[in-house]
Amino acid sequence: MAMLVNGLPGEAVSALDRGFNYGDGVFRTMQLRHGRPWMWRWQYARLADDAARLALTLPDEQLLLDELMALGREHPLAVGKIVITRGSGARGYAMAGAGAPTRIVSATPWAGYPAEYGEQGVAARWCELRLSLQPRLAGVKHLNRLESVLARSEWNDPAIQEGLLLDQDGWLAEGTMSNVYLLRCGEIQTPLLDRCGVNGAVRDWLTDNISNFGLKFSEKRLSAADLIDADAVFLSNSLIGIWPLARLGERVWMPSPLLQALRQALLQQA
Repeated sequence: MAMLVNGLPGEAVSALDRGFNYGDGVFRTMQLRHGRPWMWRWQYARLADDAARLALTLPDEQLLLDELMALGREHPLAVGKIVITRGSGARGYAMAGAGAPTRIVSATPWAGYPAEYGEQGVAARWCELRLSLQPRLAGVKHLNRLESVLARSEWNDPAIQEGLLLDQDGWLAEGTMSNVYLLRCGEIQTPLLDRCGVNGAVRDWLTDNISNFGLKFSEKRLSAADLIDADAVFLSNSLIGIWPLARLGERVWMPSPLLQALRQALLQQA
């Protein structure tokens, strides 16, 4: 792994950093293809929106882009990550005591996921953990990911690639690392992220591009039963792209030409 902390090589961050102490910050993870971040337009837009939601000062876009490319250019494929925290501060929750923001940019060589996950689909399970409701943080990829950590710890079966999460009221929210979509009633439906969950860059890409496939894109309250009844289900994030869901318990979905068309269009996105 190669890493820059506030533009300098290294891995050390102050023990007083608010990201470390309070999870006071945001992050984004993305593919780097010969150093170039995949879907940068959507990635930066998400990062900027999340930072604004937490009243964080965001570094210059070109600075972030230059640092990612410098770290990842020697590798055909790498995982890039940007972390922005409120910086170091005195004891206490008040934002006023924080200093300059901390900027951490890293790149890790990566072999990618098996091609069959995208071509043939993956298996998932329901998680026992239920996501808490907090509208102020809904959609934000903030640094407190304990719910995802606990949910992902519920299984170690390598045949299961993802866990699906319901919220406290029993509505479908997301996967432990992905957004979830249902093909139902001739449209792509995805859970509302107004009370919990993370809004991903691929989700925004789908919002912008789904009409090119003759489909509508809608956000709504969806139940576990809605998912089981769906004609097709798929998952997305910035590393997996699109994975069709092939199996959830005893429910099996056949391959969908439409999902493969979506997947190929996404892979061709700069």
